[in-house]
Amino acid sequence: MSGGIDPGRVRVRLTLAGDRVAGVEVASERPQVAAVLRGRDAEEAVRLVPLLFALCGKAQGCAASLALSAARGDAVAPYLDPAIQAEAMREHLWRWLLDLPALLGAAPMKAEFALAVSWIAAGERKRMLSLLGDSRIGALATRLDEAKDFAASSVALLPVMGASSTAGLWPRLDAGFCRQPQWQGAPAETGAYARIGGSGGGGSAGRWLARLAELRDWAQGNAKVGAGGTASSVSLAPGVGRALVETARGLLMHEIALDGERIADYRSVAPTEWNFHPQGTLPAWLAGSDARDRNALRARVMRAVMALDPCVRWELEVL
Repeated sequence: MSGGIDPGRVRVRLTLAGDRVAGVEVASERPQVAAVLRGRDAEEAVRLVPLLFALCGKAQGCAASLALSAARGDAVAPYLDPAIQAEAMREHLWRWLLDLPALLGAAPMKAEFALAVSWIAAGERKRMLSLLGDSRIGALATRLDEAKDFAASSVALLPVMGASSTAGLWPRLDAGFCRQPQWQGAPAETGAYARIGGSGGGGSAGRWLARLAELRDWAQGNAKVGAGGTASSVSLAPGVGRALVETARGLLMHEIALDGERIADYRSVAPTEWNFHPQGTLPAWLAGSDARDRNALRARVMRAVMALDPCVRWELEVL
């Protein structure tokens, strides 16, 4: 975020007992935008939204615009938005070409990343497909697959939904849900891994490889509604609209309630609230971890956090 608003953080606190992690506390501390937007002219508020977020500005802006239109009675069925899809692919590329090599002790592919970003903007899919076939990408994928670092989690995978199908599930979003969202009464994970139904293996590898699969689908022109870049909206009541957008990290929800042409209430739920739920995948992965080597433990936490990919900075405390 910008504009003087703290973007927040994810806090991870580990409590040790002997040589094991006995407790894992996860807190996503992201500010809610309602206080900033409430009372503003609706059009002004929608223009402001993408300026408040440092990441996924296209997705945030689209969600705000669709939610406002839905509040005015104009709902939209699920569709693939090219601008949001391109933004999601850039995020996937950042992770694969810059973050993952560093995580695995390899050299970041900075020049390739700069070129690939330009190819996405120009729609040059063949060049992208060629890059994704690079031996260095293959080597990273092999190392991920060999790691077997985390067992499969019992946390549910959030299905891809159109906005209209969520009206019965969540008639209105409230502050509690926005802080700790739930699917069928329990935490759920969202993102590329959830969008492909958890296929391709578990652990951190599954999450990374799912991002690579979405990149390949884009490069081959095979992406369909439901992939990253999918957007939709629904009118919940007169003056109340909700939008859903599938970002690189997962499901983003915006809900607007109008008072005339001013914002009466504004609620949003980012993928980080799903993926860093206090009872979500991260504590399931880290509980019981070997804590004898603190450096190895910190590296394990980093692998887990990077696999789930928060949209804000994260902090670790070991007690």
